Amino acid sequence: STAATNRRLMAGELYLVDSGAQYLDGTTDITRTVAIGPAGAEERRRFTLVLKGHIALAATVFPAGTTGSQLDVLARHALWAEGLDYDHGTGHGVGSYLSVHEGPQRISKAGNSVQLRPGMIVSDEPGYYKAGAYGIRIENLVCVTEHAAPAGAERPLLGFETLTLAPIDRTLVEPDLLTDGERAWLDAYHARVRTEIAPLVEAETRGWLEAATKPL
Repeated sequence: STAATNRRLMAGELYLVDSGAQYLDGTTDITRTVAIGPAGAEERRRFTLVLKGHIALAATVFPAGTTGSQLDVLARHALWAEGLDYDHGTGHGVGSYLSVHEGPQRISKAGNSVQLRPGMIVSDEPGYYKAGAYGIRIENLVCVTEHAAPAGAERPLLGFETLTLAPIDRTLVEPDLLTDGERAWLDAYHARVRTEIAPLVEAETRGWLEAATKPL
């Protein structure tokens, strides 16, 4: 960065950071959007719509043989209902020692004949961007897993296991826009973040983590 490109973050703004790193045992890719001070009603509502899409994809169960393009609408549905959308793919495969964005699997509007299979890792990253104002994206990496089939099921089922563990900014969530199931998903996710990450950080960070992952 340079003095010409740096900009001070101001109260009331949103800060979107897409980050990650390559380690000997894997590659990470994560995006979080955080509020710098209290956010406006529009920003909170649209953040919550993005969150609803993120949860819908993360929690879905689907038959074996499904492609990412068949699941893409789940992440966009809440935004579409209010005439909003985003112009990038919802999910991409993740490489190790190669490209962070690596196929053949992906989740997007564009047609893709590659079926999602157990063990595939893909991102779950719906977003919303208001030109000249702010951007929102929530990204976790998820792994395709086999899902227990109920009695009478005629096809094997798959689902996603969330791999990324980091708090989602609760101050940007409008709880009244979430269903009971969505609230339960977020609370369970934050409980897992707290349980697994707290032993790995120092006391000061642990205090922040506990506050950031409180139930809604």
